[in-house]
Amino acid sequence: MDWSPDNLDSLERAIVDGCRVQLTRRGTEYVVLPTTIRSSGFVDELIAVTSTGDRLSFPLPEIDAFSVFD
Repeated sequence: MDWSPDNLDSLERAIVDGCRVQLTRRGTEYVVLPTTIRSSGFVDELIAVTSTGDRLSFPLPEIDAFSVFD
């Protein structure tokens, strides 16, 4: 996925507003509550929580698509 400034703004706004995000990584869809974006070496990653409370990490270059739910 091409991470344009608008895409990153949308993801950051979802974190601030507490919105759920649907994302696709390697053909698997996830619906998560994003909590933060952090840098890990040379790669930024999205940290999110699932509905079951599991904490997951998604390197931004591995995310194929995402959408924000209000």
